[in-house]
Amino acid sequence: MNIAVPSRPPAGISAEEWKIRCDLAALYRLVAHFRMTDLIYTHISARLPGPEHHFLINQYGVLFHEMRASDLVKIDLDGNVIAAEGQSGRVNAAGFTIHSAIHMARPDLMCVIHTHTAAGIAVSAQKQGLLPISQHALRFYGHLAYHGYEGIALDLDERERLVADLGQHQAMILRNHGLLAAGRTIAEGFNIIYYLERACQAQVQAMAGGAELVFPPEEVRRHTAQQFRREGSLDHYEMAWDAALRLIDGDTPDYRS
Repeated sequence: MNIAVPSRPPAGISAEEWKIRCDLAALYRLVAHFRMTDLIYTHISARLPGPEHHFLINQYGVLFHEMRASDLVKIDLDGNVIAAEGQSGRVNAAGFTIHSAIHMARPDLMCVIHTHTAAGIAVSAQKQGLLPISQHALRFYGHLAYHGYEGIALDLDERERLVADLGQHQAMILRNHGLLAAGRTIAEGFNIIYYLERACQAQVQAMAGGAELVFPPEEVRRHTAQQFRREGSLDHYEMAWDAALRLIDGDTPDYRS
């Protein structure tokens, strides 16, 4: 049972949408808990079910650690705010560009996370990208995309190139910019961004030591990457998600409000 689901949604919002709102608000809180925020300038979105292709994203100006389900803004693929009773808000234009691109092109992905962490930016600026020097990094071996920097993501034309670079992957390094992860569920999206960030942190620290690095053989790299793609991984991500929620959950967690 997902402990982030409240017993009763507010008027005008379906129980299904409210569940997604509560889980997405919890994800914002967890990203803040693990210090992956950049004030108000990054974003996480979640696709809502239905033919309208609506998705939820943060209200611009709300810090991640204070995010509530009611702070999330519902928008369409053209960036129009779909306001329910008592719901409104402004969204980050660059966030819309990045998230709408993936939600339009990848209906298999529900959740998109973009971060600007120190380690993520550092690796994004290194020519060789993510090195296969840790178990965390090997999870992404052969399954990590790269997108070249084009400036602040305000140009809608960039969406086509961003999606082409992502391909069928679920993780991408945005050169000179940061990290992007996308999950079939909110729990999977959290798991991907957490370990991509950890892999970048390990690389920065290993390189800072100045010692010669050890690289596993090619066959070990491929084997490890395949091990991470075993059957039942979504169940595993849900288990890790429920455990992570206990870091931010209390008797009456206000992210459900």
